[in-house]
Amino acid sequence: MAKKKYYVVWVGETPGIYGSWRECQLQIKGYPNAKYKSFKTKEEAEEAYGGSAMHHIGAGAKKPKAPAQMSEAARAAIIWDSMSVDAACSGNPGKMEYRGVDTKTQMEYFRLGPFNKSTNNIGEFLALVHAIALLQKKGLNDMAIYSDSRTAMAWVRNRKVKTTLKRSAINKDSFELLDRAEQWIKANHYKNPILKWNTKEWGEIPADFGRK
Repeated sequence: MAKKKYYVVWVGETPGIYGSWRECQLQIKGYPNAKYKSFKTKEEAEEAYGGSAMHHIGAGAKKPKAPAQMSEAARAAIIWDSMSVDAACSGNPGKMEYRGVDTKTQMEYFRLGPFNKSTNNIGEFLALVHAIALLQKKGLNDMAIYSDSRTAMAWVRNRKVKTTLKRSAINKDSFELLDRAEQWIKANHYKNPILKWNTKEWGEIPADFGRK
């Protein structure tokens, strides 16, 4: 009897973890540049799905560097007691989701999506506002938040969204969330530092989906 495997789909119709090859095939068949891989245990699949596809597929497959493996200079420059946010979009516009994680442990605080026919910039903005609101609710008013999106950081700073994406019935859910987020950021004061993640020096942001 064949041993059960778990299949991670990073890029496909609906990214996620699937318990059979048939389910996995439905997500990747005919999908351009689909990224997927099988794992022996559910725990391995969950860990892989929370990270980057590039660390598990092809010649570049390797585990991301742990904080202890970074250079002293890199470690000293990062505020580890912080949250990191990121978004992923299969196509732009396309299926979008976003999340926030603990910068040091990569423990996931929140994850929403996928949303149809949205953009990466919208996801990055929603992730930042979600992170700010969550930290405010927890009373962590001074905790820093890392983002690798200058566009999203500018939208938050200016409290104004400047997307060129057209509203439609298909992306109604993400636009409703976007409107609420913009209203919230206009109505609320926050002190959390919003910091640019230095991808060139530190590698991918801890919240990265690996779907670029």
